[in-house]
Amino acid sequence: MLDGPDPPCTSAVPGLRRIHLLELDLAIQPETSRHPETSVGDRSLAMLHYLDVVLVALSVAPALIVGAPPFGYGLGAGGWILQRVITVIDRRWIGKLGSPVKQVSAGLFEAFGRIFLLAGVIVLAGTVGGRPDGLAAALVIFGAYTVAFVIKVVMGPPGKRTVQ
Repeated sequence: MLDGPDPPCTSAVPGLRRIHLLELDLAIQPETSRHPETSVGDRSLAMLHYLDVVLVALSVAPALIVGAPPFGYGLGAGGWILQRVITVIDRRWIGKLGSPVKQVSAGLFEAFGRIFLLAGVIVLAGTVGGRPDGLAAALVIFGAYTVAFVIKVVMGPPGKRTVQ
């Protein structure tokens, strides 16, 4: 990428954060920062959308203290976070496609790809690390998916997501 230290992860544009992942420079702009009239409730709604990632990160220490295999937990957590990053990137790309048929086709392809990614992470953890590591990876992914699913159910359809 660039020689020397990494550039800062902030931007001059309010609400815009830059994430430097591998050799990609991604500009992440939350939905709430696009409109200046956005309320605090809308910002908390955006934070709620990523609660699964926060819980995966916060549960590392307690899981390792109670004896979870670090390799399996790390692969499961890394796989979950990777698929969430892929989701953000792909949804923006899919939104720019012209026809609805292309959007649905690309969305299905992307969704199945993320499922295969998570299944591959579980198989890799179980094969390389052993059964306890595979189980740990599967439980991390299952827990994160459950949290993400409950949040989506509570928030309702994408067009109707509002804070009461």
